[in-house]
Amino acid sequence: MQFDFWQLEPALVLVLAAWLDYLIGDPWGWPHPVQLMGWVIDRLFKYLIEILNNPITLRCIHFTKNIANLPIDTIAPRCAGIVLGIILVMGSALLGWLIVQAAKWLHPLLGIAVTTVILASCFAGKSLRDAAEKVLQPLTSGDLTGARSSLSQYVGRDTDKLAEPEILRSVLETVTENATDGIMAPLFYAILGAFLPIVGSVPLALAYKAASTLDSTIGYREAPYTYIGWFSAKQEDVLTWLPCRFLVITLAVISGRPRYVWQMCLRDAPSDPSPNSGWSECVYAAILGVQVGGTNWYRGVAKHKPLLGDPINPITPDRIRQAMQLTRCCFLIWLCIALAALSLRTIH
Repeated sequence: MQFDFWQLEPALVLVLAAWLDYLIGDPWGWPHPVQLMGWVIDRLFKYLIEILNNPITLRCIHFTKNIANLPIDTIAPRCAGIVLGIILVMGSALLGWLIVQAAKWLHPLLGIAVTTVILASCFAGKSLRDAAEKVLQPLTSGDLTGARSSLSQYVGRDTDKLAEPEILRSVLETVTENATDGIMAPLFYAILGAFLPIVGSVPLALAYKAASTLDSTIGYREAPYTYIGWFSAKQEDVLTWLPCRFLVITLAVISGRPRYVWQMCLRDAPSDPSPNSGWSECVYAAILGVQVGGTNWYRGVAKHKPLLGDPINPITPDRIRQAMQLTRCCFLIWLCIALAALSLRTIH
């Protein structure tokens, strides 16, 4: 039986990254991979829109539509969206891999440090907790105006007229939806990468963050994103599907009522138009005994979301903190399972 310390590097990096995110998170003002991704998306999107609106391109589209009787006016922006999605996701993974390899080439310990920092930036655990507390603290002290102002920094819905119950519902929905795409899905792909020595945790985690950033930036049905953002929205749905189901199963088991929680999710989650956020929100609602969903306002326009869960209990700051604790527990369970598997692999 032989033991090689450096074979423990993937496990060590996962632990250090989780610890760094828990203690420090994303310091305000520091560069972050998502900022770079957002900048690239903005530039590429504008460039592709210019190409699509170029007179020559428009004439080609009009000619093809008339001659071949194809809906080329929708196919062209969809193809542009596919190009944008592939460039950002694959480019993020490749850039992350090159940075890690360069750091390892300079010194193995530098490679561990750089990998840890980049991977920690893919987890949004502390950022999500801090965002929730920035709303809950003024709310519990009776400062509705301050709570609305803080909430407006994190959600797209109108917040200027929200009453306390609606603010609490908004915070819980944000915390539970982002538990999947902001915390558990990046961890899932980091763990997957840890078992692929040639690839590593960072490229896969960054690839997922790129897909998630694309979805939150251009993955909308409204113009001008309707067609060009279609691929980004579908891509994120596909990449999030499996981690989301693992999250639901894990939380159902640790709740002590797996059958009840799973039945609630089967009953309510499919009614949500998103194949993932409805499941993510519903599993927390079932465990906490609360109801989320309802009417939200976006720029003065009402949008109704399906009701998830039963209103057995009111949504309170303590239940929101309980939801965050459930996410933390789920994170640690996945991490411990991954560490155990990686440790067994090093012994041969």
